[in-house]
Amino acid sequence: MGLDDQDRELLTEFVVESQEHLSDVENQLLTLESQGDAMDVSLVNTVFRAVHSIKGAAGFLGLDVLQGLAHREEEILNKLRNQELRPTSLVIDTLLKATDRLKGLLDDIDTSNEQDVSEHLAALERILSGELQDDLAGSATSDGEQPASVDEANDGLSNEALREFLVESYDNLEQLERDLMQLEGDPSSTELINGVFRSIHTIKGTAGFLGYGLLERLTHVSENLLGDVRSGKLPMSAEISSALLLAVDKIRELLQAIEASGTETECGSEDLAAALTRLHEILLPPEKASGTESAPSKKTSRKTASKSKKKPAAKASDKPATGGAQANDASSMPAAEQQVLHTPPQSNKTMEPSTTSATPTSPPASKSALNDVSAAESTIRVDVALLDKLMTGVGELVLARNQILQFANGNVESELHRTSQRLNLITSELQESVMKTRMQPIGNVWSKFPRLVRDLAGICGKEVRIEMEGKETELDKTIIEAIKDPLTHLVRNTVDHGIERPEVRVENGKQREGCLTLRAYHEGGQVNIEICDDGAGVNAERIKAKALEKGLMTQEQLAKLSDRDVGNLIFLPGFSTAEKVSNVSGRGVGMDVVKTNIEKIGGTVDLQSQQGVGTVIKIKIPLTLAIIPALIVTCDNYRYAIPQVNLLELLRLDGDQVDSNIEWIQSSPVYRLRGRLLPLVYLREQLKVDGESDSDALNIVVLRADDRQFGLVVDRINDSEEIVVKPLSSQLKNVPVYSGTTIMGDGQVALILDVMGLAQTSNVIADGGKGASQEYQERSQTGNRDQHSLLVAGVGDSHRFAVELEQVTRLEKIDASSIEIADNREVVQYRGEILSLVRLSDIMGVCSSRDPEDQLLDVIVYSEGEQTVGIVVDRIIDIVDQAIDITKHAQSHGRAVSAVIQGQVTDLIDLPAIMSQCV
Repeated sequence: MGLDDQDRELLTEFVVESQEHLSDVENQLLTLESQGDAMDVSLVNTVFRAVHSIKGAAGFLGLDVLQGLAHREEEILNKLRNQELRPTSLVIDTLLKATDRLKGLLDDIDTSNEQDVSEHLAALERILSGELQDDLAGSATSDGEQPASVDEANDGLSNEALREFLVESYDNLEQLERDLMQLEGDPSSTELINGVFRSIHTIKGTAGFLGYGLLERLTHVSENLLGDVRSGKLPMSAEISSALLLAVDKIRELLQAIEASGTETECGSEDLAAALTRLHEILLPPEKASGTESAPSKKTSRKTASKSKKKPAAKASDKPATGGAQANDASSMPAAEQQVLHTPPQSNKTMEPSTTSATPTSPPASKSALNDVSAAESTIRVDVALLDKLMTGVGELVLARNQILQFANGNVESELHRTSQRLNLITSELQESVMKTRMQPIGNVWSKFPRLVRDLAGICGKEVRIEMEGKETELDKTIIEAIKDPLTHLVRNTVDHGIERPEVRVENGKQREGCLTLRAYHEGGQVNIEICDDGAGVNAERIKAKALEKGLMTQEQLAKLSDRDVGNLIFLPGFSTAEKVSNVSGRGVGMDVVKTNIEKIGGTVDLQSQQGVGTVIKIKIPLTLAIIPALIVTCDNYRYAIPQVNLLELLRLDGDQVDSNIEWIQSSPVYRLRGRLLPLVYLREQLKVDGESDSDALNIVVLRADDRQFGLVVDRINDSEEIVVKPLSSQLKNVPVYSGTTIMGDGQVALILDVMGLAQTSNVIADGGKGASQEYQERSQTGNRDQHSLLVAGVGDSHRFAVELEQVTRLEKIDASSIEIADNREVVQYRGEILSLVRLSDIMGVCSSRDPEDQLLDVIVYSEGEQTVGIVVDRIIDIVDQAIDITKHAQSHGRAVSAVIQGQVTDLIDLPAIMSQCV
């Protein structure tokens, strides 16, 4: 298919729009199948509109094969709309296969006219011809009621459908008006003529489908007139242009009436339609006129006539001249029709525009079901490659920002420091905005699963329904792409292995139909995805036997595993419980790849199951991979970055605390943290660095990996900052403790640590039960349900205060030089907002003991609703778990009765009470 640049652009736009139309058709057809005789007619209308739009545009572009298939599918949908056909499995199957073929034709649009779709046409024709009599609903429903008419079906037209129609029509009108004005300056432009025809044709097709007869008739006669201009039978003239501009104004009036009341109002459209018809007959006798809405020949639609030098386009206020042969011929029209064609449109004073629009006569959004008429103008399509380039640019800007901040922090009094703080704020806001442009709802990935589950259930002889919760949960596009295949495999595996056959379920007292639930939600800066089923659950003994049979584990290793660890054996390479290999499963590949791919993007996967009840597979993944907050640590004078998504807290043991608090289990060091044993991993040992740290203190970074905690011992803890993630070089890709690289503020490269890799190489998360991690878990359970987690802080020389940890939003260190005064209060710019500061020493009437030379303030950030306050303390002492009845301590103005915590008298304070006093 040889196309010039303009035709290629037109074709590309058609493919993109058609794919958007078909994106939800699959799920909508499956919903109709599940509804049966109680199907939602408005849903059928939605599918019908999508296929109808594709058919119309395909005909215009000369894509005959695609148009023919869409036309046959449209006819079946029309029978469903009229309830002449029931949405049986056979009917929906045929429509689904035809829709798949439409997608295939769109994917290979250049050769679509040479492809064979006869099989699908024949299948659709068999349903249309009535060969499948059991699918016909007959003249009455099973209850004896007559099927609803098309008009009754259209009465159920949803506000959303009306909104789409109005937005699309107004958008087409604006384009139509612009093209007509340009045509007056360049009447030979085939591109402009095609554009005008396309806009009118689109409005006509949808108006006819929705039953707006006045609008359909006016656009139909306008289309007929323009059709002969496109075919070359009529030259484009000022007379025709003026007539079409009058039609545009009248179409707008009809749309405004529909918007205001949902129905058309005769506003002279019939007179104008008659006048346009008469003008057409005078300019071109009926025997020579096309008078049809058929598409032009491919030759006409594919070529653009050579354009003469363009004249300046006429202004909207200019009246096109009438004259020449056409004007003389038109003068023979009846006087009434001449007056209609030459009467300027009346202004509609009752419908003043309420929103900004390119067209002064845009209708008001407040008078209809349409919430925002300018919605079509509020969104644009942006190429993904451009977004990726923009993201890369923002990443480089973040690196430059970090370098400037590091340089400027050396002199806090300089103008450069203040400018760098402003740059920091602007960069953060820009970064957040760009990140949002890349965010997509996870429902985009899930949309294909209802069809997948349906087809797999049929292959496996099962009955399965799928439910989705949290489809609107957003992730970065790169994450979306990375989890597509793992999620698909997990869904396949659940249908094949998890859910039983109907007869087995009935024997076990369950419903015949199994349920697969997909759930997504944000939590702790991550996205949680759950794949749940109510199937047979994991048979631990069978899995052990298979692992032993395949040589993946020894009997001794299996004996040490908990039930949870046994379930996670399915993620081992080569593991499969399938009795035979099929096209669905049984080859022993897939689940290990799922785990590997999820861990590559910084995620974790865990399986929890109860035999006979069901299985839940939990996936935790980061929101984005491009720019992440990280903790910078030092080991052997080299810096490393730890993603904050894995960070729980920081500990420091000084002097004698090291010897008194470190214990040993199976020659492995552990630290008793609030009654729980925390495995310790020395970064020097994992990196095989010789020598010892030159510090007497022990710096511990408490990390989480796969729901297990461990402490990473480092030489020094530096600070937190946002880093731009870069891929590892080929030499480091196979080193499990690294996940990427980044460039620091001084231009030096730092390696990003892979927390999961560290946990595995150090046997904190044991492979096959090796190591002491299970014993840590067993010995660290305190079982005290009356304990509360408390944050202990100090003010003054000896005063200690404690607050419930669940009340604390964040702990921050804030530069004292960044404090400003607003409304006689201390405030700082914090995460794009203004944070009020409250000094706990002032509230409690205690003299602060903070060193005035120390520029960093310890701040406890507390949020309640939309209000946030920062509580300034002299020092953060510890986080402790202690059994204490908070309700017994009557609190007044934020101060509570004292309690003994860590062997010292400590006042309990209430952050909400402090906020109520100070904000």
